[in-house]
Amino acid sequence: MRLGIKTAAALSAALFVTSTAQVNADAGDALVGGVIGGIIGGAIVNENNKRRTVTRKVYRRPVYSAQRAENREVQTALNYFGFPAGSPDGVMGRRSRTATAQYQSSLGYPATGYMSEYEKSFLLSSYNRALVGGAVTNQQIATVGTRGLLLQYRDQAAGVVAPVPQAPQTTVAIAPAPQPAPAITEAATVPQLALKEEGTALPNFLGGGSGLSLASHCNTVSLLTNTNGGFTQLASMNDPNVVLNEQFCLARTYAIAAGEELASGVQGVGTDQIAAQCKSFGPVMKDHVAALSLNSSTEVLRGVSGFILTTGMAPQQLAATAKICLSVGYRTDDMDVAIGSGLILAALGEQVYGELMGHHLSQGFGATQRLDLSAQWYEMAIKALDSGQPAVFAPGQSERIELIRTASSWGAGGKAGTMTAPVQPVSALPTFNVSE
Repeated sequence: MRLGIKTAAALSAALFVTSTAQVNADAGDALVGGVIGGIIGGAIVNENNKRRTVTRKVYRRPVYSAQRAENREVQTALNYFGFPAGSPDGVMGRRSRTATAQYQSSLGYPATGYMSEYEKSFLLSSYNRALVGGAVTNQQIATVGTRGLLLQYRDQAAGVVAPVPQAPQTTVAIAPAPQPAPAITEAATVPQLALKEEGTALPNFLGGGSGLSLASHCNTVSLLTNTNGGFTQLASMNDPNVVLNEQFCLARTYAIAAGEELASGVQGVGTDQIAAQCKSFGPVMKDHVAALSLNSSTEVLRGVSGFILTTGMAPQQLAATAKICLSVGYRTDDMDVAIGSGLILAALGEQVYGELMGHHLSQGFGATQRLDLSAQWYEMAIKALDSGQPAVFAPGQSERIELIRTASSWGAGGKAGTMTAPVQPVSALPTFNVSE
């Protein structure tokens, strides 16, 4: 009897050894649903529970601490200078570390993703300096961009004299002086003296220009704003036209900066190539840009929406491309490109961009001055902001909506501009794939 028990025990031990060998030989199968898998899985769960408990004990206490407040300031400053850190929640997560590394790389520091005290101090002091600069800062950003402004601050801190930003120069096409007509001789041929066929193009007495220069105008507005001690406040507003001009140029600055940030994510295409491709917005959108001065906002957007359906581009891709070209249009002082891009964004549902159309019609840049039509676009943008659409221009200015609401209701307007450039051959819209 005892021999039988011993034999059974030996067989059981042999089976256990065999089972163990099989587990070791094929751990993947054994871990799925097996006893050993259950033990290991339970240990992992327990360990994860321990880690979560430790994490809560270690990190929950400083959530509302001064450290988190400082982190929010860092994230806000990173976003301001064009390093996207996401929502400033005070948690330095993956996006914030990536933005930090971009900031460090841009200034020539080791891109570790973790700021030294000097790097943090310089970033925050530069942010505060930019805010205090007011109109002067806006003028600098319009010239070199937010990242370029940060590089200027770095060079100044290092004792390097940075070149003074120059106002954008407007090139005026001057027709050559008339030459005496050549004497017609037997050697002269008719084709050399032939005129263009009648009706091939409308006459254009302004050369290659597109009307008034918004860039030059905004430089003047910035100087006046700085002289007056900053932007007009709601409580001190007595000239609505001043307010609309200030807010127009401020929106232009933000549009340039936002487009440059998106353009930095376009792979394999340089700045000059992007600008060249964005010129196609002018001729392609010429009819809709012209309609802006003639029709109601509803009619204009209906026409632009029909055009969007013919492009074959995904709305998200078209919106990113339009924001890049909006920046290019304002930076190069090409109102056809700027207005065409803004119309596409408004038609795609980002109605806050209707503010730009209101400004163009109110002040007469790239469009005929039509205060009645400008009011419709201002109202569209204000309603969009009131309904919760995020502000894209100066989101930190809490009373900006009320400033525009009040100023636009007074029916103010600036000096009217001129019509746009002559018709150009239609070309395809550019397409920019923006990487995250």
